[in-house]
Amino acid sequence: MSQMFRISLPDGSVREVPPGSTPADIAAAIGPGLAKAALAARVDGELRDLTRPFDGDVALSLVTNRDEAEALELARHDYAHVLAEAVQALWPGTQITFGPATEDGFYYDVLAPATRPPFSMDDLPAIEEKMRDIIRADKPLVREVWDRQRLIEKWQADGEHFKAEWAAELPEGEELTVYHSGQPGEEGAWLDMCRGPHLPSTGKLDPQAFKLMRVAGAYWRGDQNNAQLTRIYGTGWLTKKQLDAHLTRLEEAAKRDHRKLGREMDLFHLQEEAHGSVFWHPQGFRIWRELEAYMRRKMDAAGYREIKTPQLMDVRQWTQSGHWGKYAENMFAVPDIVPEVDEASGAAAPRVAADAAWLAIKPMNCPAHVLVFNQGITSYRDLPLRLSEMGCCHRNEPHGALHGLMRVRQFTQDDAHIFCTEAQVVEEVRAFCALADSVYRDFGFSYHVKLALRPEKRFGSDADWDKAEQELRDAVAEAGMANAEYGWEELPGEGAFYAPKLEWHLTDAIGRTWQVGTIQGDRVLPDRLDASYVGEDGERHRPVMLHRAIFGSYERFIGILIEHFAGRLPTWLAPTQAVVATIVSDADGYAREVTAQLAAAKLRVESDLRNEKINYKVREHSLAKVPHLLVVGKREAEEGTVALRTLGLEHQKVMPLAEAIELLTTEATPPDLR
Repeated sequence: MSQMFRISLPDGSVREVPPGSTPADIAAAIGPGLAKAALAARVDGELRDLTRPFDGDVALSLVTNRDEAEALELARHDYAHVLAEAVQALWPGTQITFGPATEDGFYYDVLAPATRPPFSMDDLPAIEEKMRDIIRADKPLVREVWDRQRLIEKWQADGEHFKAEWAAELPEGEELTVYHSGQPGEEGAWLDMCRGPHLPSTGKLDPQAFKLMRVAGAYWRGDQNNAQLTRIYGTGWLTKKQLDAHLTRLEEAAKRDHRKLGREMDLFHLQEEAHGSVFWHPQGFRIWRELEAYMRRKMDAAGYREIKTPQLMDVRQWTQSGHWGKYAENMFAVPDIVPEVDEASGAAAPRVAADAAWLAIKPMNCPAHVLVFNQGITSYRDLPLRLSEMGCCHRNEPHGALHGLMRVRQFTQDDAHIFCTEAQVVEEVRAFCALADSVYRDFGFSYHVKLALRPEKRFGSDADWDKAEQELRDAVAEAGMANAEYGWEELPGEGAFYAPKLEWHLTDAIGRTWQVGTIQGDRVLPDRLDASYVGEDGERHRPVMLHRAIFGSYERFIGILIEHFAGRLPTWLAPTQAVVATIVSDADGYAREVTAQLAAAKLRVESDLRNEKINYKVREHSLAKVPHLLVVGKREAEEGTVALRTLGLEHQKVMPLAEAIELLTTEATPPDLR
């Protein structure tokens, strides 16, 4: 009798099965319901196909739709393969390359046959229908291991030049697997090279839970010198309900796009002459100024001391800090130009000295803050020292990565660095957690807190990393945030090269998340830049440096706010808080009086005395997202009242002017001053 394999299940039970048995056999033995629901298996922690035989004693857990993250990953991977199969079925001669799952869907890169033009949006309906046919056919997805040469010859014979090239370059000794859609050798079976795993069959996909979204150009292996392919994007979900919810979110996101609203509200613009830098218009810069004033009040109250540091510093400084070695490709550098005077004419012309130093425009403020700290002698009695800066930085982001306010080359951070003793770290981080919480709640955001741990390539000793990571854990625990309510999670390998960091991930009005605030516990930079303080023992000690920000950058935070509020910013942030509009010209004098009283109450107010119908004025100021419109006519002038129209509400309310001023003044008061 052959040896039996022992399969340990999550409930602690153990089943003995003969060699050749699969996770699907275990699911069937447990019950028909589980056999139907099972999608894949975790075997000793590795995600595998249900039909892949066990290779010894293992721990097994079965994956179903209840394991949503894993189930979605599998489904999206399978949708990509079904997409490629559909395209080749419709247009024989199409070459396929690769098709991974993405954050909310999938894509596949293909090359159209020479007999037709590249694929376009017009082709998507036919591809979708063919995909549904393949899903409804419930074709088994069968894994096989192939010999390298056999696989290369297969792709070459089929004219699949991209697949053949890739197969030839895979590492020697790597197991090469293929998946058949349909039983191998049967008519209509389709083959692709893939590591897997996959669902048991195409029928496990919901034919109504995906949608092809768009096409774009892509180069083979991302190299513009290679062949240009067509990338077909889709979104895929477990159920049609999930798909519908996603499409609704996309529709809502398009309405809220900060670039669209920025144009409509005349807040800012971007143009080719300044790639990745923002031209702020008066209305947009008013939002900036209000945020800056708000943050300054919060920082002052929390004991921060504001400084201003240079934009340009010698590259040797960045080399010493470690940034030049790790970050140079994202930095802008210029030679130190010296004037050369022509003796005959006396005119000066720029000249690069043979031994000229290179200057770098700062991509972050940290090294400069250490240089400020290093001026003079700092005592332990001076710590913690909290230095803040509204620091303008530049980073050389690729053109293709730029995205409105969300990703720019020039940005300003609400940056600060706390220099403290080892014993002060946990309390300072806890205090920052409380400060960040108060800010995000003022804007109505909920958030999750995550701890990004040491990356593979890093500076500093393991002992320092152990200590820094534990300090952040302890601080979050003391702040009461290391729990499910705050979405506490640890992220291995995602820390900065010099320090672990806590991250704040905000959730906006339509459920999207944005990583904004951060605090990092750094022992590396103070050491590299020789920062020290005199301890109680009279000896010099290294401070711990806490890097922290709450908004992250003003540009991106404003973009997030615009989309979160769909342009309808709270009254205290709105560039124009109220407009006084007349119904008839007879009320012009009263409108000017109302406007003057609102301005005297420190409200940002404009008047609209144009000879236009009131409905036109209402619509125009609503599109501009003005929070309050005060409509006045002859009756209001006689009675000393206003008809108050609030953005988003259908009905107006007539009230005495003094009452309206009191209401608007309350709304216009920043939350930290109420």
